Amino acid sequence: MEFSPFNNVVKLCIQGMIMEDQDKQEEAGKFFEQSWNEAADNAEKFLAAYYIARSQKISSERLKWFETALQYALKSNDNTVKSAFYSLYVKIAECYEELSEPEKAKEYNELALSVKDKIFDHGPFYHGTKADLQTGDLLTAGGNSNYKADFRMNHIYFTALVNGAGLAAALAKGDGAERVYIVEPTGAFENDPNLTDKKFPGNMTRSYRSEAPLKIIGEVTEWNKPGPEELQKFRGKLENNKGEIIN
Repeated sequence: MEFSPFNNVVKLCIQGMIMEDQDKQEEAGKFFEQSWNEAADNAEKFLAAYYIARSQKISSERLKWFETALQYALKSNDNTVKSAFYSLYVKIAECYEELSEPEKAKEYNELALSVKDKIFDHGPFYHGTKADLQTGDLLTAGGNSNYKADFRMNHIYFTALVNGAGLAAALAKGDGAERVYIVEPTGAFENDPNLTDKKFPGNMTRSYRSEAPLKIIGEVTEWNKPGPEELQKFRGKLENNKGEIIN
């Protein structure tokens, strides 16, 4: 599944979360149920089941839906979904603890530890910017954040979603043309903690960061570019975001 805020199942889950934030649990449940009914593949079924599980007040029902989410996640063979295994195993373990089944809870906690911080993604990877660079150039950490004024970043960020890199290029500071480079990490990298296991389970945006440079090995020229209204919405969200950047 190409994770996108414009995917209908994703949009329904977002609407459900907005209702939760407004303490409108019944309305939230309707959005999550609709996302389940409209999910068309294993990845979408996993996501919808995950949010239905979160909204259940009874432990046994919550367990049933988290296990359903896990079943679809295991069938999907999708790197976007695989990143959520840790979160799923932890949630299932918590359910078993609530149901006084310590052995099952231990089993799933051990499964969670076996995939903690594991990255299933093998790329290709992309970096979006307005900088005019060449193949062979290195992108390094230490630049200022595009999303927070006068904030120096300790990592260089990249993604396995070309459209996500395109969006980053559109939001990047500067007056140059939007560029999406194909990059190769030269050292160890990790899931972006600013996005992983936050609003969505796992690293759905396939976003990563590294203290080591990224080597530019190519460039793409075609991706789905957001329209002016969509772009303005993203800029508004970034301007209103009061959360701290994990640096």
